[in-house]
Amino acid sequence: MTKKYVLAIDQGTTSSRAILFTHEGTIHSVGQLEHDQIFPQAGWVEHNPEQIWNNVREAVGIALTRGNATHEDIAAVGITNQRETAVVWDKTTGKPVYNAIVWQDTRTQKIVDELGGDDGPEKYKDIVGLPLATYFSGPKVKWILDNVDGAREAAERGDLLFGNTDTWVLWNMTGGPEGGVHVTDVTNASRTMLMNIDSLTWNEDIANDMGIPMSMLPEIRSSSEVYGHGRSRGMVPGVPIAGILGDQQAATFGQACFEVGTAKNTYGTGNFMLLNTGTEPVRSENGLLTTVCYKIGDQPAVYALEGSIAVTGSLVQWLRDNLGMFDDAPDIEHLARKVDDNGGAYFVPAFSGLFAPHWRSDARGALVGLTRYVNKNHIARAALEATAFQTREVLDAMNADSGVPLKELKVDGGMVSNELLMQFQADILDVEVVRPKVAETTALGAAYAAGIAVGFWEGEQDVRDNWAEGGRWKPTIEPEERDRQYRLWKKAVTKTLDWVDDDVK
Repeated sequence: MTKKYVLAIDQGTTSSRAILFTHEGTIHSVGQLEHDQIFPQAGWVEHNPEQIWNNVREAVGIALTRGNATHEDIAAVGITNQRETAVVWDKTTGKPVYNAIVWQDTRTQKIVDELGGDDGPEKYKDIVGLPLATYFSGPKVKWILDNVDGAREAAERGDLLFGNTDTWVLWNMTGGPEGGVHVTDVTNASRTMLMNIDSLTWNEDIANDMGIPMSMLPEIRSSSEVYGHGRSRGMVPGVPIAGILGDQQAATFGQACFEVGTAKNTYGTGNFMLLNTGTEPVRSENGLLTTVCYKIGDQPAVYALEGSIAVTGSLVQWLRDNLGMFDDAPDIEHLARKVDDNGGAYFVPAFSGLFAPHWRSDARGALVGLTRYVNKNHIARAALEATAFQTREVLDAMNADSGVPLKELKVDGGMVSNELLMQFQADILDVEVVRPKVAETTALGAAYAAGIAVGFWEGEQDVRDNWAEGGRWKPTIEPEERDRQYRLWKKAVTKTLDWVDDDVK
C-alpha cells in the first residue's frame, strides 16, 4: 500500500494537535485539544503531563477519523513541541513526579542567581549558547529534585527520567514503561542549558552544578531519523517516529529557511524569530540566543540566532480571559480597527519578565501613557502593537549580530491572520512581511523532518518546492512617525524594570 500522509504531532503550550499532511505539504485533517493552564501562584505556570499525553492520543484519533485514514496510510510521524517545558517521570510506573514546569515559569530565579554566582548570567553562555535564565529546562529539573519529596533519591537510584515534552510524547508513543524510547533531538537539547553547543553532547560539569544525574537525560539524536516505532497505545502501531524539532525550529524548517541569512518569526503564545547562521554557531553580542536550528540525519548541524519574546498571543488571551474584553481572540482586531492609533497608550506585557534582547526577570507588565481619552479599543490596539514593537527590538539585535540587514521577514502562527497586526509589523520594521499559504508551518516542519527520514520527501528541495506565498505587506508609514512610535515604546519598556524586589517569592 502506498503511504498517503505524514502525521505531525504539535504539542504546544496551550493545546496538542495532530495533523495529517499530504505529499504536497497541504493539510488533510486535524485533531486538536486544549489542556489546562495551571497557575499555583504568581509567576508559576504548570501543565499536567498525563493530560497532555491523553490529549495527544485523542487528537491523533480525531485526525485519523476526520481524514478517513488509518495508521496504515501514514509513512511516518514527526513531533514538534513547546520547548523548555520540563517533565520528570518515573520510568517504571510512567507517572510524572510533578506537573510539567512550563517555559514561562519564573520560580527558578533564585536557583539561576545561585548558579550564576559571581560570574552572573553569562556563566555558561560560551558552552551552551544561552544566558542563565528561568526560561530554560535545566534549572526547572533542579527545582523538582530539590522540592518534591523523594525525587532526588529516586533520581540518584536511576529511577527518574527527564525530557521536554517531545521526549515525554515519544517515550509514551513507543511503549512507555514497556520499552519506551528515551530520546530527544539536538534542537530541544540545545534549550536545556545542559548541552555543549559545539559538540552537541551533554555537559556533565553543568549537570553536576545543577545536581542532575546524567542517567535522567535522554539520548541526543538528529532531528530527522527513525527513533522507534509506534505502539498501539500511541494510535499508530508500527509507524516509524522519525522527526523531532522544537516548535520554533520546526517552523523555520517548514518555512524553508535553509539559506544563511533567511529568517522567520512565529506569532504564538510568545514570538520567536530565528535567523539561519549556517553550520557554525554564532555567539550573540546583543541579547540573542545561539541555538541549533536543525540537523538532518548524518549531515552537519545548522545553527540559528534566536530572539525569544515571552508574551504576544498570550496577551490577547489575557485580555479575553482575565479582563473579559472580548469573547474570541480574533475579536481584538475588530476592536483595534475602531480607532486610528493607540491614543498614546503603550502596553509592555512583561508578565514573565522580559526575554530577548533584555533578559530582565525583574520586569513586570505595564500599561503606560493613559489619559481619559483612552478606551478599550485603544488598549486592544496597543496590545497588538506590543507584539510588533517587541519584534522590532529583536530584529534590531539580529541585524547588529549578523551585520546584514534583513530584507524580508517570513511569518507564521496564529496571529498572522490578523491583517492589522501584519501591516503594523511591516510599518514598524520597515521591511516586507510575507505569510505562506500554509500557516501551520510548525507542524509542517516536523512532518517534513519525519518524511525526509523515510523517503516520503527527497530532502530540502521538496520543502522549497512546496512553499508558496499567501500574503505580503509592505511598509506604508512615514519614517518620522515610525521613529516616534518606537522611541515611545522603548521609553515604556524602561517603566517595567526593577519591579521585582528581593523579598518576592
